[in-house]
Amino acid sequence: MFMYMKVTTELILGFIALFLITKILGKTQVSQVTPFDFISAIVLGEILGNALYDDSATGLLLLYSLFIWGCLMLLVKLISQKSNKMRKWIEGNPSILIRQGKIDREQLKKNRLNLHHLLYMLRQANVFSVREVEYAIIEPDGRLSVMKKPDYDSVKAKDMYLPVQSSPLPTTLIADGRLIEENLHALGYDHHWLKQQLETKGVTRVEDVFYAEWKADEGIFVVEQNER
Repeated sequence: MFMYMKVTTELILGFIALFLITKILGKTQVSQVTPFDFISAIVLGEILGNALYDDSATGLLLLYSLFIWGCLMLLVKLISQKSNKMRKWIEGNPSILIRQGKIDREQLKKNRLNLHHLLYMLRQANVFSVREVEYAIIEPDGRLSVMKKPDYDSVKAKDMYLPVQSSPLPTTLIADGRLIEENLHALGYDHHWLKQQLETKGVTRVEDVFYAEWKADEGIFVVEQNER
């Protein structure tokens, strides 16, 4: 019976403490949570969870632990609000992954991303071709913000009273200097055809291509290895 009372008391105290900490720290959307916020929330949960299963932990010790961690989180919030330098260091800066239509490989490496991650994030932003992108910026919370090129900006066909046509899905042929054989064969083409397409862009070797895709209505799009 004593154990049930202990758990009930600690749960109530923990619930009230977590609620107060959340109110003090302010409102933050889930999509705006930074890695630091995420880890801090996990630690708060761990403090409460460990107290429930530790017989030596009292309700007072639980409140003290939550109070100290809550104060540290609040201190970091206040510092990041007062100092731009500290905010950049704690939360991080946005990084431009695609600048004026060109993929910045240095920024990809800096953010521990590869080409496949970038393509995945673009698809999540409803962009299925790199050629459509003017700027792509990864935010501190990990989201990708995309600005399309003017030619690809969203103008609905019904707004222009034009017939609606289906848009073919682009197919990745080369990624980071490596040919994706299955995609080439799925299109029904061979190495000779690909060589001809690359030559139209002034490229002779697959190894010289960082990224290439094929789109039926627009042809091949190539990003060379030496492009920055």
